[in-house]
Amino acid sequence: MTLTVSDLSITRGGIPVLEGLSFELPPGKALILRGPNGIGKTTLLRTLAGLQPPLEGTIEGAEDQIAYAAHSDGLKPTLTVTENLMFWASVFGTSGIQRALDTFDLNELAERHAGNLSAGQKRRLGLARMLVTGRPIWMLDEPTVSLDINAVQMFADAVRAHLGQGGSALIATHIDLGLDGEVLDVGPNKAKPKPIDDFDGGFL
Repeated sequence: MTLTVSDLSITRGGIPVLEGLSFELPPGKALILRGPNGIGKTTLLRTLAGLQPPLEGTIEGAEDQIAYAAHSDGLKPTLTVTENLMFWASVFGTSGIQRALDTFDLNELAERHAGNLSAGQKRRLGLARMLVTGRPIWMLDEPTVSLDINAVQMFADAVRAHLGQGGSALIATHIDLGLDGEVLDVGPNKAKPKPIDDFDGGFL
């Protein structure tokens, strides 16, 4: 299913950050989300994932199709690696976690509690969750934070495999993942400041 975004405007804390954004994300394709820090990339991903409503515009093809990986790894520290993946599989109504363990080299850590993992291991486990969601559209916010070179390659390979199976991905990142994907630069869509008519208006 193609994700279609039309004339989208979004806010952060009630303040417009991006406006007039339109794009399509078809099956088998990746979009690399770019733009300066603070412009609204995270807010855009959260809006597309349904965590907050848009100010204006439409989002089609997203309902029950998106798996979102935010800055937080979304782990339960008192559960093992295996238990964390099984928990997320149950949330999304899927079964089988072995592919996730294999893809992100987590087999030797399978019985270790998530709270005892290193930052890079936690990130690998957090990304492995994507493989147990069964969702075709992946949205990832700076997914390579804390990853070493080998783990970055694991992630890039996982995305390629996902695309090869007809999935799609929208990835906010500042590094080159070597993916054959187009760049979506949201810089030109930065919202224009709203004029304030008078001094008191700034406090309304």
